[in-house]
Amino acid sequence: MSDLSQTLAVASSGMKAQATRLRHVSENIANADTPGYHRKTATFADAMAGGTKTGLVETGPVRLDQSELTQIFDPGHPLADDTGHYDGSNVDLVVEIADAREAQRSYEANLKMFDQARQMTRGLLELLRK
Repeated sequence: MSDLSQTLAVASSGMKAQATRLRHVSENIANADTPGYHRKTATFADAMAGGTKTGLVETGPVRLDQSELTQIFDPGHPLADDTGHYDGSNVDLVVEIADAREAQRSYEANLKMFDQARQMTRGLLELLRK
């Protein structure tokens, strides 16, 4: 029974990690037009307990993408410098959409694994009840 509960915990941690990743993607898309905005990325790490891997996934600290910000030419913008340029964001909507799809599919895979483990647990409990 502990293997099934461990499977539930692993799937749950995967869903939680992908939900965090999807939240960062949505924040990036919402701020795509914000001047000076740096894209957020989620990092994942294996959870450790007593120096051994547990199979669980943890999200690490939020990292900001340090790639160059786009230079936007708009002399009438209040943030424009003497040359008429200001810093845009480094969010690429195509990359964000691809990340969102990948996070969604990973979440769905973890959800299916969770559901399978739940069904197996229910079946085991029914067998033990008889």
